[in-house]
Amino acid sequence: MATMADVARSAGVSVATVSHVLNDTRPVLPHTRQAVLDAVEELGYTPNTLARSLVTSRTRSIGLAVSAISNPYFTEILQGVEASALEHGYSLLIADPHDDPRHEGKVVRLLHERRVDGMIVAPSAEPRDLVAYLARHRVPAVFLDRIVGEAEAGDASRFDQVCAESAEPTTRLVDHLAGLGHRRIALVAGRPGLSTTRERITGYRHGLAAAGLPYDERLLVHGDSEAAGGERATAELLSLAVPPTALVTANNAMTIGALRALRERGLSVPGDLALCCFDDFAWADLFSPRLTAVAQPSRDIGAQAVRLLLDRLAVPNRPVRTVRLPCAFVHRTSCGCPEQASRLSEHVSGPPGHASGRPGGAHAKANERTLP
Repeated sequence: MATMADVARSAGVSVATVSHVLNDTRPVLPHTRQAVLDAVEELGYTPNTLARSLVTSRTRSIGLAVSAISNPYFTEILQGVEASALEHGYSLLIADPHDDPRHEGKVVRLLHERRVDGMIVAPSAEPRDLVAYLARHRVPAVFLDRIVGEAEAGDASRFDQVCAESAEPTTRLVDHLAGLGHRRIALVAGRPGLSTTRERITGYRHGLAAAGLPYDERLLVHGDSEAAGGERATAELLSLAVPPTALVTANNAMTIGALRALRERGLSVPGDLALCCFDDFAWADLFSPRLTAVAQPSRDIGAQAVRLLLDRLAVPNRPVRTVRLPCAFVHRTSCGCPEQASRLSEHVSGPPGHASGRPGGAHAKANERTLP
């Protein structure tokens, strides 16, 4: 097996110069750099990552802690994180906290013990211990998907965060259903305590208010962000003396649960109940009817999280940033619209009626806020 000394001899340079080229620790003349890289290629030299980490105090690895990795939304985020990490020469260590604060603490400690250079975490609904641990140990970290405020954890203001817009796209769904004449519009909301849940409830209520519809607390049921919870919540809504005529589900898992509850009762979409959902997914277009949905820029969220983390590693004292990415309203037929009227995707980054009309939204400019 070739050594660094072999590379140095082949390239006609010192071992120190080879080290500077491979580790980017000092500028090297272009022709010298190329000679070293050619020698590395010719000899098949593989750097000793462990030895290098002992010298540089960097492992060039990132810890990723996200729950429900089997969920297509988080799977796409993972793909965005992995692609961006590899592009910048970082490996990825992945753990699933299962949305359990105690398990979250364990996996974050394990990732820290593996000496990752930084972490990307989708926080649980009770993030105070997580934030305290990361702050106490000065672990560079980025929170994704769920925003953590000072009310949930006082030290959260020292961490960068990235997520999709949640309130305005939910308002857009309610606005659309109200525009179709629905007056009893229900929401199956996510797990209490998550910022995504709070924001989508806020968007739901804003949509009702904008349409001149009263808020009825019986029409808002939590499905805990899971398929079984979505099924239970939908069954509860359908059992009301006056059930809703339209339903908004606040994530893709709960959408599956809602469809199961409707099927078990022999009800059809949109004939018996109009349906719009937050989270588009690969097979949403294959359902009959096709699902009208809000599509989140999941891969971009993952890639943006890596960029924020690498910026933090490069400049530890830079101002803290919170980045929100716009979503897209994907108009199909589960809302009750005819097929010919539903072939539309609108970029959603503002109040109803202000969509840009651009398809997708995954590559739209983020709304970035810098904190002091």
